[in-house]
Amino acid sequence: MKTQRRSTAFLSSVAMAAALMLPGAGQAQIKTTEEAAASAFPPEAFSPYANRSIPIQPLWGETHLHTGLSLDAGAFGNILGPDDAWAFAKGEQVVSSTGLPVKLSRPLDWMVLTDHTDMMGFAPDLQAGKPGILSDPKGREWYEGYSKGGEAAGKSAFDLITNFSQGTLPEAILKSYSPGADAFAFVWEKIVLAAERANEPGEFTAFIGFEWTSVPKGFNLHRNVMLRDGPTRALQVVPPVTQAPYGDTDPNYLYDWLEMYQEKTGGRAVAFSHNGNLSNGWMFPTTDTYHGGVVDEDYVERRAKWEPHYEVTQIKGDGEAHPFLSPDDEFADYENWDVGNLDLTELKTDEMLGGEYAREALKQGLALEAKLGTNPYKFGLGGATDSHTALATAEEENFFSKSTSVEPSPTRIEHPFIASDLGRIEGYQLVASGYTAVWAEENTRSAIFDAFKRRETYATTGPRIGLRFFGGWEFSEDDLRSRSPAIIGYNKGVPMGGDMRPRDGDSAPSFLIFALRDPIGANLDRIQVVKGWMDAEGKLHEKVHNVVWSDDREMDGDGKLPEVGNTVDLETASWTNTIGAAELATVWTDPDFDAGERAFYYVRVLEIPTPRWVVYDKLRFGIELPEEAQLIHQERAYSSPIWYTPAEG
Repeated sequence: MKTQRRSTAFLSSVAMAAALMLPGAGQAQIKTTEEAAASAFPPEAFSPYANRSIPIQPLWGETHLHTGLSLDAGAFGNILGPDDAWAFAKGEQVVSSTGLPVKLSRPLDWMVLTDHTDMMGFAPDLQAGKPGILSDPKGREWYEGYSKGGEAAGKSAFDLITNFSQGTLPEAILKSYSPGADAFAFVWEKIVLAAERANEPGEFTAFIGFEWTSVPKGFNLHRNVMLRDGPTRALQVVPPVTQAPYGDTDPNYLYDWLEMYQEKTGGRAVAFSHNGNLSNGWMFPTTDTYHGGVVDEDYVERRAKWEPHYEVTQIKGDGEAHPFLSPDDEFADYENWDVGNLDLTELKTDEMLGGEYAREALKQGLALEAKLGTNPYKFGLGGATDSHTALATAEEENFFSKSTSVEPSPTRIEHPFIASDLGRIEGYQLVASGYTAVWAEENTRSAIFDAFKRRETYATTGPRIGLRFFGGWEFSEDDLRSRSPAIIGYNKGVPMGGDMRPRDGDSAPSFLIFALRDPIGANLDRIQVVKGWMDAEGKLHEKVHNVVWSDDREMDGDGKLPEVGNTVDLETASWTNTIGAAELATVWTDPDFDAGERAFYYVRVLEIPTPRWVVYDKLRFGIELPEEAQLIHQERAYSSPIWYTPAEG
């Protein structure tokens, strides 16, 4: 049976019916076999949707966004609050902190607003010049810098952040904006009630959340937290911080808080690890010790319980793979940030990279599971912006950057994200990324939260690519003939984020995969399946398979494809969809499957080349771009993995 197929005759779910409006989509006539017909329309009920509760639509959202309530965002001049962020996410036009009108091309379906908990309430008081801040020499210095604006404000903000990361904030100021202080409690209540006002079950879901800002030695170990609950439970607590003596940077401290929250309130919560590429190898520990504790049975069980999701792509770089770790992957060198830690006080070495990237973590999770009985890195994948502008913009032509100080202007590309005596990360290296799609039964807090827990999510770098991924033992090419593949997928297998159960015999698993381009975006280049596994000797491996692709290209003997081509016009910041495909589908069977080996599989979908945000800046502002700036890229989607674990004994 063929394991590869080029197809333009499918939809990845009922909710993708809008794709029928695309030129050529849904027009192919395929002769349906009796087997395909029986599979597409099971006999239980005439209506294929009766008595079913499967997720039928991808809901698009944001898991990591800051308003002016965050310490760093406010210090850089963000004056927008939660109500502005919620309105913007719902599709309303707002005015940015720099006075620019801004609006999303399409509303989001849900969002988690994640202002930093440390020093909660300080930034608005700094902007207002409150006496409690001005009475401290350091506080007055920060206020005067902020008031001058421009370069002085930037230096003031960086000095404030440096004092925070080094634990040298003035004691009186720290106490005034930590748990137990009125200002801290007041801002938490403001965040909670704003989310409740924005929440519209069935139409838009507003999650109560926050970012726990652990940054020991400048190594980024941040986690975002999402609550399933409303204010009745959320206001029984205040969120945790990291600054001593009010908190701790050890992830176990956060796990303790999550445990306390659920026991005290009866609510539910999860945490998402921040993209790990600024952690200098600390995000995914594998040795006996790590920052704050030991990688033992307790650690792997707690991390698996509380962190079912990982932020794989965002403004500060893409964290799926790295060429040093995956030298045979021609697409691993995508928006990598591999210079150093968050404040560039320590440069990165190659040895650190293995503790930072999602693919390597997924592989190491297999080894830890074999050793300790639990896989701590069994996470779903998602994208986020980590924007500090209160604006969740992840489209290249609408990119409002990381912070208010570098919102659209003729000079923003000249401003480095960070610079130190050891190195620089330039402004043009920022990434207009990303979003998370969730397969949920309805647009509510409970349904979306539960989808995160079962890891039925996927990430994109911004485009709203449709993606379905199912694994099982009985998929065949006849299943591609259905226009309702989700029904087949759930009937015969498990969705992304799931576990395939072992079966008798040595037959290999098959995977049902569908991808649909963003209706207003670029065509698709290819679909790839990334496999990771551990062999009988305990060695870890990976392989990237091209499984279906556009146009009349032939794969060579090494499994490589010719490039799809390039239609980008740099002078007009545009491209044409004269190459690529609007939709791709395949049933793929693992040719190297070994029933005795632990493994995972996930899908990577690549678009055809399109312009990066810097090209739009060049066109709009008439500026010259640095020679080093990357102008063209291939945006992508990453599914959550599907895991296979051999039967015991």
